[in-house]
Amino acid sequence: MTMLLTIRHTTTYHYDEPVPYGLTQLRMTPRDSAGQTVTRWVIDVAGGHPHVSFIDHHGNVVELVGTDEHSNEVAISVDGEVETVDTHGVLSDHGGVAPLWLYERPTDLTRAGPGVQRLTRGLRASEEPLATLHDLVGRIGGAVSYRTGFTDAATPAEDAVSAGVGVCQDHAHILLAAARHLGFPARYVSGYLLMDGRVDQEAGHAWGEAWVRDLGWVAFDVSNGISPDDRYVRVATGLDYRDVAPVRGVRQGAGTEEMSVTLQVQQ
Repeated sequence: MTMLLTIRHTTTYHYDEPVPYGLTQLRMTPRDSAGQTVTRWVIDVAGGHPHVSFIDHHGNVVELVGTDEHSNEVAISVDGEVETVDTHGVLSDHGGVAPLWLYERPTDLTRAGPGVQRLTRGLRASEEPLATLHDLVGRIGGAVSYRTGFTDAATPAEDAVSAGVGVCQDHAHILLAAARHLGFPARYVSGYLLMDGRVDQEAGHAWGEAWVRDLGWVAFDVSNGISPDDRYVRVATGLDYRDVAPVRGVRQGAGTEEMSVTLQVQQ
């Protein structure tokens, strides 16, 4: 049984002074993969113009967009549909350009300090790896409550563990830090989630994947305590949030900027 998800996502940047030059990197386009087929996906940029599109070493679609000269506002809008199937979180064996061992490497956001290491105490990657990972997900969810306003995209996993609060990106970073500490290759996933009884959302979603021998990549959403199903759409993967940020850019000019986001995910 399949599900058809419709996604409308707009990110708007408003500048109090005209921008003489700006270049933005977008990772907002999902690809066909296990459990999902993209049936329609359109990105429109008002106040900007496309330069080039390519696939990065993680297999993500990357688009470079230039800001129109002396623009005061740039609006990046996504309108798409994705057909999904529940694979119970199991994706496929590893493929692509990046070697599997790359995903064992810690980053500044996913280093396993004392707090993360305590969460892995008594666990072994070689003994029933799926049970180990599900146990780890439960430990992280119990140690770090979901709460907004205390962390941001630059918060390392260890800091979120120490604070005991965080959001989905913190849960994903902690999972990656702990899984890699145990010897699992692990990667960060950005995407969308269909929520029960709620269409309008404030932001996209994030979770993690670990590579399990004889199964391949297996996904785990710590924030919801489950393995992603047909309500999820995978957009980009990487070593941490920095590799998958939907919008990253540089600009010239001394003025300030304000960002606003509207997002709807519905069946």
